[in-house]
Amino acid sequence: MTSKDKLRQAVEELSELEAEQTLAFIARRRESDPVLEFFDNAQEDDEPLTPEEQASLDDAWARRDQSVPLDEFRREFG
Repeated sequence: MTSKDKLRQAVEELSELEAEQTLAFIARRRESDPVLEFFDNAQEDDEPLTPEEQASLDDAWARRDQSVPLDEFRREFG
């Protein structure tokens, strides 16, 4: 018996209410990405940044549109 056959059999055994709830669940799953949903519902980090972390973030944002040659990247982070 295939998975679809098993699913059909399970659907036939559902009550009308269970069928409605299952349809609603399937619709929600198709409308949203569970990974994005997880991150959207994650708690916000409430720890303050250290001055060094804030400076690093400020620098990264300032450079976000700049490209860096690979050899320079390797020298700095390799």
